[in-house]
Amino acid sequence: MRQFFYIALLAVCLTGAALASQPAVLISTNQGDITLVLNQEKAPKTVANFLRYVDEGFYNGTVFHRVIKNFMIQGGGLTPDLKKKNTHDPVENEAANGLKNARGSIAMARTNRPHSATAQFFINHRNNPNLDYPSFDGWGYAVFGKVTQGMDVVDKIAASKTHFRAGRADVPTPPILIQSIKRLTTQETQ
Repeated sequence: MRQFFYIALLAVCLTGAALASQPAVLISTNQGDITLVLNQEKAPKTVANFLRYVDEGFYNGTVFHRVIKNFMIQGGGLTPDLKKKNTHDPVENEAANGLKNARGSIAMARTNRPHSATAQFFINHRNNPNLDYPSFDGWGYAVFGKVTQGMDVVDKIAASKTHFRAGRADVPTPPILIQSIKRLTTQETQ
């Protein structure tokens, strides 16, 4: 019995250490805050790409420009007037990492080319298994983290009224501003 207790305690400690080693970010929006834990073990290139943009302040002042209730909320690449921001080169698609496009997961947005993701991301509002590897095009969309706090904010954003604006469908009105995205310390995530 005592041996079982020590094994269980060790498993809890190792799980806690693994979670603590994963980077976390805070997305501050004009609708509230969303906290995400990123999975750099399963999506190292995608997490490094995302954090590069975070550290550069790239996302500050962008918008969630595409919102579809019961699907996803997408943002991170356009200004409030829906102008595209200049990005770095695309990142390799890591959709075959075993992570699923489940409710509350964050994934990279891309064009119809599998390795075209740059800065834009989306948070799944529901389970979207059709976006999982291999998906409809043999690739899928690379999940690289999940919401740990603020799913109510995701729900609120997903319920936004939308319209057609500047040649784009599903644009929230009024705009959903990403005020900032910043890394969190281990203490801030506890």
